[in-house]
Amino acid sequence: MEIIAPTKSNLMSAKATLEFSKKGYELLDQKRNVLIREMMGYVGKAKDIQEEINKKFQEAYEALRMANITMGVSTVEDISHTVPENGCFNLLFKSVMGVEVPIIRYEKKQKEATYSFYQTNTAMDIAFSKFSEIKYLIMEYAEVENAVFKLAMEIKKTQKRANALQNIQIPKYEEMVKYIQDALEEKDREDFFRLKVVKKKSQKKKKKI
Repeated sequence: MEIIAPTKSNLMSAKATLEFSKKGYELLDQKRNVLIREMMGYVGKAKDIQEEINKKFQEAYEALRMANITMGVSTVEDISHTVPENGCFNLLFKSVMGVEVPIIRYEKKQKEATYSFYQTNTAMDIAFSKFSEIKYLIMEYAEVENAVFKLAMEIKKTQKRANALQNIQIPKYEEMVKYIQDALEEKDREDFFRLKVVKKKSQKKKKKI
């Protein structure tokens, strides 16, 4: 503990800092709990989306395999080059206890085929539809995964600050308050004892007179 003069003003200052540190810890603890609940919600959502993506991929690749068998790999490859890249989405943010988490906004449309139907079959149509669905799911997954990462980083920082208050700052000022209080009480006892001695001497002098 740092050396500090045991005065009443220092005692008041130490008590104020201790109270402020305790309130700060309570707020950080509340923030951490809210962030954890929010993150766990995203984790559950990510798990559901991942399972849906895996399911859609299995269906899509099975349809693609059938299309390759029935239409030929080169034909399917040529058709794949006609599918445009998707860029129709907006990236927004929302605040969760001061953490900016992403929100991807897009309009989910039924994709129109970019190939002629006379040279394709049902397997190609299914593959096209399933991969289109996967694209939207991947957007949702990216949003959720990014949110989980940001929340996890903030939880880590909040935990570190809370630990510093709980294990370092608060014990330090609790010890300081106790030290000053004990020193002041000891000084009061000494002053009281000294006063009694002076009073006794004064009374003895009066008796002699």
